[in-house]
Amino acid sequence: MKYIVLIGDGMADYPIPELGGLTPLQAADTPNMDFIAKHGKCGLARTVPDDKPPGSDVANLSIMGYDPQKYYSGRGPLEAASIGIKLQKDDIAFRCNLITEKNGLLADYSSGHISSEEASILIKAVDKELGKSCRFHAGVSYRHLLVMKQGEFAQCIPPHDVVGQSIEDVMPHGESSEFLISLIRDSKSILERHEVNYKRKKAGKNIANLIWPWGQGKAPDMPLFSDMFKVSGSIISAVDLLKGIGKYAGLNIIDVPGATGYLDTNFSGKAQYALASLKERDFVLVHVEAPDEAGHMGNIEAKIKAISDFDDKVVGGMLNELGGFGDFKVMVLPDHPTPISIKTHTREPVPFAIYSSTEKADYVGKFDEFAAKEGIFGLLEGHRLMNLLIS
Repeated sequence: MKYIVLIGDGMADYPIPELGGLTPLQAADTPNMDFIAKHGKCGLARTVPDDKPPGSDVANLSIMGYDPQKYYSGRGPLEAASIGIKLQKDDIAFRCNLITEKNGLLADYSSGHISSEEASILIKAVDKELGKSCRFHAGVSYRHLLVMKQGEFAQCIPPHDVVGQSIEDVMPHGESSEFLISLIRDSKSILERHEVNYKRKKAGKNIANLIWPWGQGKAPDMPLFSDMFKVSGSIISAVDLLKGIGKYAGLNIIDVPGATGYLDTNFSGKAQYALASLKERDFVLVHVEAPDEAGHMGNIEAKIKAISDFDDKVVGGMLNELGGFGDFKVMVLPDHPTPISIKTHTREPVPFAIYSSTEKADYVGKFDEFAAKEGIFGLLEGHRLMNLLIS
């Protein structure tokens, strides 16, 4: 038996007046996810517990079978693992965005989705001048890492939650926040005078003129996925967070050429590499970030297109070939909602559907936030999903 999990990050949403009261998932062309719903079994999953932040870290830990109440320690340590940073016992890892500040406001959480090449140069410049009692490590695009020995109790706000707000109003606060604030402020002169930003400004692009640490934590202690579910597997994502979860879980990390974590990602390549991995292993998880990015942008058309591309090139690309592997089960779902109207994550339950080549279907005919409520599985805690799939 082969097991496949396909995650369209942030696909779930609220009804949108401009779409006649439909959600982007309802409005998008999704024949393949609809097939899975119609010929499989559906339900809703609570991937984010009430007392945890509604982020992709918590939600994807849940989907992979790890109860966030036991295993969530922060986003930073997961991203550290993805780029090969081994944390010492007392190390605290922060996700560190490169952001755009304009007229005192947090104008862009991604610096115009700065390229990894440009961002790496900037992070190295910051590390050279500020990395005395801490270290900065380059990641992908605007997503980087800060490792230090203090700051565990500071309250840090994800930048995508406060776009348009005053920088001073959303600075880290509480115990151990002073050093983080000094790093943020000191980074401005380093970044603004850099040649990379001079060229970006000249080209009319958003410059990366501040660092923004958040999502801190210490290294988690997680059991191996193979020990919990007795299958070997792989994970495919362009996002460091998912790769980090995969590393702690002991999964094989597959890098796909052209996978960007953005709207231009290599959708078809992810399906092709996933199918290739199933020739050697029994489980694969494919994560696509594009719908989430469109949600953060508040772009209805981009979100509909990202969902349609996910359905066509990833879900359809997998379904069309899975028959050659014998018996299989495939689950499709978002990790959390990223509603267009608020441009950030929420904690509402998400729809999921599981299609098995060996089991009968329930009576749901379409895959969306409302149809899934009628599914036979009802409402489940997210960390129960993997047991449901691999049983």
